Amino acid sequence: MAKKNTYFQDEVIKKKFDVRQFGRVLRYMSPYKGYFILVGVLMLVSAGLAMITPLLLKEIINNVVVTEEYRTLVFIIASMSVIAALEITVNFFHQRIMGIVGHKIICDVRKEIFYKLQELPFDYFDSKPNGKIVVRVTDYVNDLANFFSNYVLNLLSYAVKLIIVTFFMLGLSPRLTGIVFAVVIPMMVSIFTLRYFIRKEFAKLRAKNSNRSAFLVETIMGEKIVKSYNRTKSSEEIYNEIHDGCVQQWLRIFRRNELNTPIVETFWNFGTVCLYGVALSMILGGSAGVNAGLVVAFTSYMTQFSGPLTMIAILIQQLAQVSSNLEQVFDTIDYPVEIANEEDCEVLSDVEGRVDFNDITFAYDEGVNILEHFDLHVKPGETIALVGPTGAGKTTVINMLTRFYDVREGSVCIDGKDVRKVTLDSLRKEVGVLMQEPFIFKGTIMENIRYGRPDATDEECIEAAKSIYANGFIERFSDGYNHELEERGAGLSAGEKQLLSFARIILKNPSVVILDEATSSIDTETEALIQKALKKLLKGKTSFMVAHRLSTIRSADRILYISNKGIAEQGNHEELMALKGLYYALNS
Repeated sequence: MAKKNTYFQDEVIKKKFDVRQFGRVLRYMSPYKGYFILVGVLMLVSAGLAMITPLLLKEIINNVVVTEEYRTLVFIIASMSVIAALEITVNFFHQRIMGIVGHKIICDVRKEIFYKLQELPFDYFDSKPNGKIVVRVTDYVNDLANFFSNYVLNLLSYAVKLIIVTFFMLGLSPRLTGIVFAVVIPMMVSIFTLRYFIRKEFAKLRAKNSNRSAFLVETIMGEKIVKSYNRTKSSEEIYNEIHDGCVQQWLRIFRRNELNTPIVETFWNFGTVCLYGVALSMILGGSAGVNAGLVVAFTSYMTQFSGPLTMIAILIQQLAQVSSNLEQVFDTIDYPVEIANEEDCEVLSDVEGRVDFNDITFAYDEGVNILEHFDLHVKPGETIALVGPTGAGKTTVINMLTRFYDVREGSVCIDGKDVRKVTLDSLRKEVGVLMQEPFIFKGTIMENIRYGRPDATDEECIEAAKSIYANGFIERFSDGYNHELEERGAGLSAGEKQLLSFARIILKNPSVVILDEATSSIDTETEALIQKALKKLLKGKTSFMVAHRLSTIRSADRILYISNKGIAEQGNHEELMALKGLYYALNS
């Protein structure tokens, strides 16, 4: 098990994101290359249209004003109006297409990260608070959506416009163009240097925002405990401390980020003054190539040059934040899937129920073994009960059977087949687990019962509920099995939630059944009824029961007392009581 990260610890991503990894981003863009080509053509058209207006201004100043050809003036103004309308239309379609494509790309990213979460081992979820996982799928991906929709193509658009404007400026005056680049180069060096430092600060902000989200989720999920133990004030103090850390980190970024505009304006204003000074000296010196019309046209191009340049500087700052978020998103996508179908694995079917744990050694944390050289051989149809102190390894035994965790040494076999050599789908179809903490999904009661067998009929679901005596509380609702349950089964008692979980596993009808403290939330009267139902459910099936309530395991074929990294005692109830050992003490 990876070391647990909590809400007061900043996450550290070992594999840093760099510019080269933006190639991965391009992979998401490749299915939409047709759209990108169309947008690229529209950008070129837009940039070309923008280049015509300064030349028309030059014509007005150098010729129309001198010759007073007002018909030509009207024609030029009309042409400028048409060009402006065309440019607005082209930009509208360019931005519309890019917005649609951007959100399609993010849809693909969201799907990939969600699908990956379905494959990740429990170790991943054990090592991070729920809030820190949720924020990766929501907030960070939302930032990426904004980046793809509003910035990626704009960045390319501005770059194209800069190149085209540069050619037009060179065509008017290479000398004046040289002045522009003498200013632009040191300005961009300054901006990139600033971006380097801000990117590090964004990584820290991302970690602190993640901490805040983790604490919020934890507090909301534990709301009843917080209030019942009068911890609201303490929670407020903790939140204020975490939130203040976010605010202070953002202010550090804000102070650095605000240097961006002064840097751009300082260099640009200095360059403008130099340009006018050189142009004036060239005109006064009688340079034939420089006149008032050329200076106005060049200044217009320079304005078109400065706009994209300023936006590129802003986009570079956005890139600092986005690259920081991409680190987290790709950290999840790249997390190794350690528990997966191996090559040439087979489908587990026609299960008799023989289960073997062969010389198993297991540890969640390296060097701290929970089980050592653990051996257990279960016959088909045998019921095994596991008891012992908390943390001894009872749940660990059943976790290895379902491949929630894989063994480090040894093997777990069902009907002689190593569980690592069979498909996960078939393994978990044949092995059913009823957890200590039942989970109810938002939806109807019928949908929750049918969760393990989507193809089951309504009649089969109702029969499963009746067999476990859940129909009593279900029929109290006016809409019965169609009653809509809230998130996590809000409004149901712990026992009612567990009864629905029992109905779910009865409907699934697995070959091997695991009950992990399954009756701990049920009153003794209901438990007696469930014991009768379980005899039918478990008849002829191999089953494992983990229990602290010893009344539920007395009828087990074998009871194992798990302690000291293995089986300390085993036998049926009468045999273990006669030993007067650890199990006897547990009953006493």
